[in-house]
Amino acid sequence: MRRIAFFVFCCAAMAQQKPLRQPPRQPPRQPPHYDEVYYQSGSLRIAAYLYRPEGKGPFPVVIYNHGSRVGREKNSTPFPFIGRMMIDAGYVVLVPERRGYGRSDGKTFSEEAGKDRGPKFVARMQQETDDVLASLEYLKTLPYADRSRVAVMGWSLGGIVSVFAAARSNAFAAVIDQAGASLTWDESPAIQKAMREAAGKIRIPTLAIVARNDKTTKAVEAVAHEMKSHGAPAKLIVYPDYAPLDDTHGIAPGHLLFAADGAKIWREDVVGFLRTAFAAK
Repeated sequence: MRRIAFFVFCCAAMAQQKPLRQPPRQPPRQPPHYDEVYYQSGSLRIAAYLYRPEGKGPFPVVIYNHGSRVGREKNSTPFPFIGRMMIDAGYVVLVPERRGYGRSDGKTFSEEAGKDRGPKFVARMQQETDDVLASLEYLKTLPYADRSRVAVMGWSLGGIVSVFAAARSNAFAAVIDQAGASLTWDESPAIQKAMREAAGKIRIPTLAIVARNDKTTKAVEAVAHEMKSHGAPAKLIVYPDYAPLDDTHGIAPGHLLFAADGAKIWREDVVGFLRTAFAAK
């Protein structure tokens, strides 16, 4: 594999090669155990999935933020591949079902924002960020969670929420943006403005990652560039074109890099980044 690397403050890398094609699926490992837990976000009760490694801890924590799932918003989705990845690395992981998703209270994204990509869309993303920040209070109830080492990570809409959360709180040690706003960037000047403003406030290590054949790479690149312009550490990786095993149903193929089948491609980048960020605390 050959990558052409370039640096955004600390480091940035763009991989250049043939499309990443997946080998046949291997039999999955036994899904890791998780507990479904609940916490308050304002007047709403938020559901979340909690994974933890064996032992007493205290363990670093990763809060993972899912993307949208139009038409399946009320389906419970615990993301076991994220749980397995993080507990194997020795981390607690909390996967909130933000308002309107799974068994959480509140209107769904489709009900509240619909196809709006202006102020209503940005406001909804900030409300979902409220739900992520509320989870920090829940972490105080976990004696095995090291609250001095908490990272926030998300894919697609979850990437937007993760960037917003890191901009609004100093509780985080690191943030990972997986294709945040890549599907909405081109048609939403409002989210472009909001993401740039949020990135300009972040001072913690950030990993910004995207596939070259996502709908656009500009959203993730803009986050890294904005941080660089304010002297903050950001690592940018643009992976080669990604070829999913399954039908993309009209979604840009590269956007699906961050689903379970693509995880083997970026796992070491993410785990290595977290290891370094947590070691610095």
